Amino acid sequence: MTPLLLAPLGLAALAGLIVPLLIHLHRRTEEVPLDFAALRWLEPRPRPKRKLRFDEWLLLALRLLLIVLLALLLARPAVLGWDDTNPRFVAAPGVDPAAARKAAGPDADLRWIAPGFPRLDEGKPPAATQVSSLIRQFDAELPPGAALTILVPPVLDGVDAERLRLTRKAAWRIVAGRDTADALAAPSGPILAVRHAEGQDSAVRYLRAAAQAWSDQPRFDANAGTALPPGDQVLVWLVPGRVPQAVTDWVSGGGTALLGNSAEVAMPAASEALWRDDLGRTLVEGAVLDRGRLLRFTQPLVPAEMPELLDADFAARLRDLVTPPASPPARVTAAVFAPADGIARYPLPPRELSSWLCVMIALVFFSERMLATRRRRFAA
Repeated sequence: MTPLLLAPLGLAALAGLIVPLLIHLHRRTEEVPLDFAALRWLEPRPRPKRKLRFDEWLLLALRLLLIVLLALLLARPAVLGWDDTNPRFVAAPGVDPAAARKAAGPDADLRWIAPGFPRLDEGKPPAATQVSSLIRQFDAELPPGAALTILVPPVLDGVDAERLRLTRKAAWRIVAGRDTADALAAPSGPILAVRHAEGQDSAVRYLRAAAQAWSDQPRFDANAGTALPPGDQVLVWLVPGRVPQAVTDWVSGGGTALLGNSAEVAMPAASEALWRDDLGRTLVEGAVLDRGRLLRFTQPLVPAEMPELLDADFAARLRDLVTPPASPPARVTAAVFAPADGIARYPLPPRELSSWLCVMIALVFFSERMLATRRRRFAA
């Protein structure tokens, strides 16, 4: 444990020690001379030199101590290495509180992984939010010698894409959740809404086959009309000629459209090749258009011009192409998300002693007032 001062210039307030000294010199007990008749005829002698003398030593000492404590308070005393190294337990939202308490023990310091890290017994369980970031924060603020145990449900919510790496080897324990039957749902493929001209059934069948490869129940709709689908579906526009303004407005509003090579439209200036063949030839180009995405085939959808239609990975390539960029995962199986250790420890801030000094100052001030205002001090 190392003591230190965070604001050593505050010790300049020690110059105030001269104030109570001057007060006590000025207000010392006065000696009133009395004249006696028999002494008036004596020859006066030189008066002895007056010595420096203080009265009420206890009161003076309290006042001096009060100034010293105030100066220390301004200097902000603190200590390094005064940390509580008792084991800590944190529980992720979704954990059954009774199961968490049983796993940690009846007397353990058990807190929720939530803003402020409330105790398990304080209020209802919080909702899952930024669990990964909160675990990193709790680990960073924990003293180096304290053991950490993290209690998580079988399925963990509120995580980010980066694997947890902590400053210590934390125990990762999976306990019963409030809903242990909850499982991760497999992501479904996009819904293709194909709008084509008459006589283009041959091109449509490749898209239908891709949709069937995405799931057992294909999410696919194809017709020869021009009605636009809902914004959460992918529009495949295979109608040759100029693209209607309604289509571009639909894309600007947040939709994703994949146009055929015969569609006439002004592509965004930021368009780039999104899919190339083995020879480097561009198969699909596109870019962001306002809040949506506008894509276009550069080759006819016939095997002679685009052999990739017959490849085994055509369905996967098409799905990756029309699916919006995925957001970082927020829900994982807890068994595969155990944290690793090995990152550098964060320097912990020193622990200030200001609260203790304030208590001492209050006690000394109270004692000083009691002594300074006592009745006997003003007795005649």
